[in-house]
Amino acid sequence: MAIEWTEDLAVGVTIIDDQHKELYQRINQLLEACNQSKGREVVGETIKFLEDYVVTHFGQEEEYMQKYNYPDYPKHKGYHTEFIKSFQELKARFDADGPGAHIVIMTNRIVVGWLNSHIRNVDKLLGAYLKDKALV
Repeated sequence: MAIEWTEDLAVGVTIIDDQHKELYQRINQLLEACNQSKGREVVGETIKFLEDYVVTHFGQEEEYMQKYNYPDYPKHKGYHTEFIKSFQELKARFDADGPGAHIVIMTNRIVVGWLNSHIRNVDKLLGAYLKDKALV
């Protein structure tokens, strides 16, 4: 099951929106690789990319939050930390069991739902704050 980026997910900060689009594309690659039983190496490379990319993306957002004194920074950073732990669980499960339907299910549960909710309910607030301050 693919996930789709739609304009209602845009937060209005180009670099963050572009990173979100890339995350969606890579998650789709992971889901597709699992669905096609592409094998441990292909799925593993995608999971590793996502693991690194999420840290980079969250780092970019957190840099903006700190630089522009975003009042909800501690809570927002906490959401990022929770997600990274969940993603590490997904990676550990993959490392133990390999690719398969269980990785697709876990990816949908841990990544897809969280990402959609986080962008709509948390990142949009950050985007509005940054735009309101005319900072980015």
